[in-house]
Amino acid sequence: MTAQAVNDVGLFAGDDPRVRRVIGPSGEPARLGDAPPAAELCLDLYRRMVVGRRLDQQATALAKQGRLAVYPSSLGQEACQVGAVAPLRPGDWFFPTYRDCVAVMSRGVDPVEALTLMRGDHHCGYDPYLHRTAPQTTPLATQAVHAAGLAHGARLRGDDTVALALIGDGATSEGDFHEACNFAAVFRSPVVFLVQNNQYAISVPLSRQTAAKRLADKAIGYGMSAHVVDGNDAVAVALVVSEALEAARAGEGPSLIEALTYRVGPHTNSDDPSRYRGEEEVEPWRRRDPIERLRAHLRGRGLLDDALDDDIAGEAERLAGDLRRRLAEDGPAEPAELAELFDHVYSRPTPRLRRQAAALGAEPGGRPDHPPSPGNGEQCRPR
Repeated sequence: MTAQAVNDVGLFAGDDPRVRRVIGPSGEPARLGDAPPAAELCLDLYRRMVVGRRLDQQATALAKQGRLAVYPSSLGQEACQVGAVAPLRPGDWFFPTYRDCVAVMSRGVDPVEALTLMRGDHHCGYDPYLHRTAPQTTPLATQAVHAAGLAHGARLRGDDTVALALIGDGATSEGDFHEACNFAAVFRSPVVFLVQNNQYAISVPLSRQTAAKRLADKAIGYGMSAHVVDGNDAVAVALVVSEALEAARAGEGPSLIEALTYRVGPHTNSDDPSRYRGEEEVEPWRRRDPIERLRAHLRGRGLLDDALDDDIAGEAERLAGDLRRRLAEDGPAEPAELAELFDHVYSRPTPRLRRQAAALGAEPGGRPDHPPSPGNGEQCRPR
């Protein structure tokens, strides 16, 4: 996708009336005459983004040092990461993807716990029930089904819990996305699906995934509300998500939100994006940096001076240093027993699963003498 193509589909400023914006690319109000957004909200989102980016940068460095097995950066997507989770109530549930570490940390999860999965550990590192945050998922769109199911259960119980699922544009090509949206719409489940349209599914541009101009248009076929928001405007993202959450809470059913943003960095630390896109495409998005946009807005309103900015940057640096130190002290993640691959797959192992376990047991390091773990019904371990 060339820079011209990005402009042609209206991903930048002001050329599609459906795109919700509050703050323009240079920090100016998106619409003259609108009341300015609440100062407290703007400062909170700014602090979260600055801290989130610094932790994201530290995680990227740790991956290069071998402290993390892999890390998918959300550089350039901080407005989506922070703006999406900020409106959630403590009792709401959040369903993130593998790229949403910043959102998970912004939800209140300890950075070391949030990155445990990226260290190669066999669990997510944090207590999902404590934080009302599901484990990050690598398979595309599976978390959308989980969110729809949990939201449906909440509706049946009669409580006011709402689920929020973050989804990438690539996930909209998956069957699980369709099933989640269709189920949620039919049963009016209180769930919000936020698509972070960062223009690429690994190396596949959006133009090779769909012929639709807007991913939000898919909502029409499901009979749910659709919204399009400037995904580099943190205030707009937070307001749109807040409105969708409260509509779901009030019994108005699910919503599909498309947030227009861009993956500035590689897919993961093992990816070379220069193989499928040029710097001339990336540079316009660097100039639309979500943090710089909100910083300019805050300074223009006299809400952010050098002292406060330095305090926020200092907080971010302290948290990054703490993350660096603790991961160095902890050492590598404890490896899981290979035999655990076969636990919790089926209540009763299938013949195929037994054959796979037997094949593993015959391999060097397959631990054929590993005993079954108790309390899990009939086990299927390498023999």
